[in-house]
Amino acid sequence: MLESIKSPADLPGLSEDQLTALAEEIRSFLIEKVSKSGGHLGPNLGIVELTIALHRSFQSPKDVMIFDTGHQTYVHKLLTGRMAGFDKLRQRGGLAGYPNRVESEHDVVENSHASTALSWSDGIAKGFMLTKQSDRTVVCVVGDGSLTGGMAWEALNNIASSTNEKLVIVVNDNERSYSPTIGGVATYLSTLRTTKGYEKFLDWGKGVLEKTPVVGHPIYETLHGMKKGIKDIIAPQGMFEDLGLKYFGPIDGHDILAMEKALKIAKEFGGPVLVHVITEKGKGHAPAINDEAEKFHAVGVVDPETGEPVNKSVKSWTSVFSDELVKIGNERSDVVAITAAMMGPTGLDKFEKNFPDRTFDVGIAEQHATTAAAGMAYAGLHPVVAVYSTFLNRAFDQLLLDVALHKAGVTFVLDRAGVTGDDGPSHNGIWDLALTGIVPTLHVAAPRDGARVRETLREAIDITDAPTLLRFPKGAVNDDIPAFERRDGIDVLYRGESADILLVSIGAFAAMAVEAAGQAYREGVGVTVIDPRWVKPLPKSLITMAQRYKSVVVLEDGIKHGGIASTISELFRDAGLSVPVHSIGVPLAFIEHSKRAEVLQDLGITVQNITRSLVTWSASDLSVKEEMQLQRDENAHRKPLH
Repeated sequence: MLESIKSPADLPGLSEDQLTALAEEIRSFLIEKVSKSGGHLGPNLGIVELTIALHRSFQSPKDVMIFDTGHQTYVHKLLTGRMAGFDKLRQRGGLAGYPNRVESEHDVVENSHASTALSWSDGIAKGFMLTKQSDRTVVCVVGDGSLTGGMAWEALNNIASSTNEKLVIVVNDNERSYSPTIGGVATYLSTLRTTKGYEKFLDWGKGVLEKTPVVGHPIYETLHGMKKGIKDIIAPQGMFEDLGLKYFGPIDGHDILAMEKALKIAKEFGGPVLVHVITEKGKGHAPAINDEAEKFHAVGVVDPETGEPVNKSVKSWTSVFSDELVKIGNERSDVVAITAAMMGPTGLDKFEKNFPDRTFDVGIAEQHATTAAAGMAYAGLHPVVAVYSTFLNRAFDQLLLDVALHKAGVTFVLDRAGVTGDDGPSHNGIWDLALTGIVPTLHVAAPRDGARVRETLREAIDITDAPTLLRFPKGAVNDDIPAFERRDGIDVLYRGESADILLVSIGAFAAMAVEAAGQAYREGVGVTVIDPRWVKPLPKSLITMAQRYKSVVVLEDGIKHGGIASTISELFRDAGLSVPVHSIGVPLAFIEHSKRAEVLQDLGITVQNITRSLVTWSASDLSVKEEMQLQRDENAHRKPLH
């Protein structure tokens, strides 16, 4: 059945039995393919029938479908003719793990950050309305967890005031976003799941009370007049209707025909409509349903039957941080932990187990997490805010003005920093060094190994009069790389016999830097490798150290534009130091999904390429350094203009 579906146009003619068979085939297909490639298995198993109903009720791409977040679009991709691409899901040459405009005209929004789809949908619907495209409807599928994000409610507030927008909002309510959904919205939706509609109550009232002599009719009229109150007590969908949104539901998200009926009514309504759908995350796959943590939200390569990982478990950067934070928590009662719907993935689950009263999951609300942390710091606590690097981008204003301006003693821990690969452009953590480089009062550390994670985390938490930040990559942690010596906080990892190049290694690239220095030595180039550990502010001793060398090379797992090399160049310029500075890092571009190693190979960030660059620059930079010094001397002796 699945192989016969080449586009959504093939769906409307299917019978109920065929639809049931198709749903079963899709689940089997996803379990088989995603178990081999890794990906977001749980969310997609839960949205099979809903996606089928959507494509039977609307005409994509004329009707625009937007998914928040994009990780729940595997079924959408299957129904829009992309079955073959699943053999290399999230791999080079295969399908992206999120919507991708290059893949299909059925994909519109590629940004996979949560709580943004309602704003996209509002904008597109308004655009259709103003350009007289009244035959087009916008459908926005929002996970219940996305409604914990403030941006979603900003959008709802504006959508409700546009009564003519042809916009259908489908709330996919599976009680979980990434971790179990947190907060008042989750409690509210839970109430909706367990109550019956007030319309049924009023229908009963009309049928029974109207037959009651004398007092029956007045009682019914009174109840009908109290519709708002009854609505709030029995089925508080009134919150949505008070915003101006027509509400349908709750509806069984695994009953295709029931959903079709509701969706078609919503489509014909002519204004913003919210359809509340109840689904089961991981439906049809026992390991995903029984998952008490959030590991089946996204999986690596797993056994398709048991759901157990195929690859041997390795010590990760995350686990090193997690273990050390628990030790610190035992030593200091003022340390608290905050995350944004990612308790397990950021390693805070261990801290929560030991200190539940000192752990806060705010839902998909990075802005709130950041400013709340500033408030906790003011009250005498030391918050540790753990998020993925890419998600800190969403809270930059709060980092700048609520935390840094107030010199709040908050420590941010950024997991998945640098090139992450598989999840594509919106998940690479390559912007944090450039963004945080312009934040006054903020101290930034980039530990090179597990020992430095533990060391810099403790140093960060000891700072109480300014914010601090640690960043480390995804995956297995490097073997510890001991330093020959530490000079004013700078670790010397490899000492060249001649003063040709000073190689400044940032974070997890240290092993690569040391190996490249060794290869350069065999080609007659002396390279000294240093690790500043703290890259903001940079140690002033770096200026003195660099004076001995022909040139300085910076190796960083982030964008070159505005990165650490740029900061070092400015530091040298302000000090009047004439030393060429070269950067090896990530170009200013969005990087498509591939394995991390493949991306680094493409960017030339390999031991062989680094070695080749070191040898080339060594041969040319002596004359450049002399020319730069001559120019500076000339400028120093030039008389000022009056």
